Amino acid sequence: MKITTPQPTDMKFIQQAAQLLVDAFHEHWPEAWSTFEEALQEVNEMLEAGRICRAAVDEDGNLLGMIGGISQYDGNVWELHPLAVKPNLQGNGIGKALIVDFEEQVRARGGLTITLGSDDENSMTSLSNIDLYENLWDQVRNIKNLKRHPFEFYQKMGYIITGVVIDANGRGKPDIIMSKKVA
Repeated sequence: MKITTPQPTDMKFIQQAAQLLVDAFHEHWPEAWSTFEEALQEVNEMLEAGRICRAAVDEDGNLLGMIGGISQYDGNVWELHPLAVKPNLQGNGIGKALIVDFEEQVRARGGLTITLGSDDENSMTSLSNIDLYENLWDQVRNIKNLKRHPFEFYQKMGYIITGVVIDANGRGKPDIIMSKKVA
């Protein structure tokens, strides 16, 4: 496996990346990119100037996973968006390798912090379906993973929960905000 920077003219990557977004998010976040066309638009945005887009590919150039980043706060903060690994290859270190590479890319651009949002639209954590306005930080401190929500993966990578957007995806469906210092 190698990690590369795909080019906006790389039609093989664009097609594979759009399909990857649909496939990787379909089970738990079907609203994310429910159609190939929506995913294609996201991939083209990932390839715009000023953004980070990295791809993990096999020896034949087939896409295994990808990661994107959006500069914020004059480049001091980068939003990790999105991270996707082929569903049948998850748990094999591809996501970890992409995050490590992404952090290096952010540091090389002078970034200080990476932030990300990890939605809980499907009751995957103990933060869903409750009133988070009451004792928010106690709820965050005692968060439980109920259905393989990715927040624990990010915690293993050194990210901490820095906030919650309450009801971001409808009543009782928060977005868990996580961050990591990289400089």
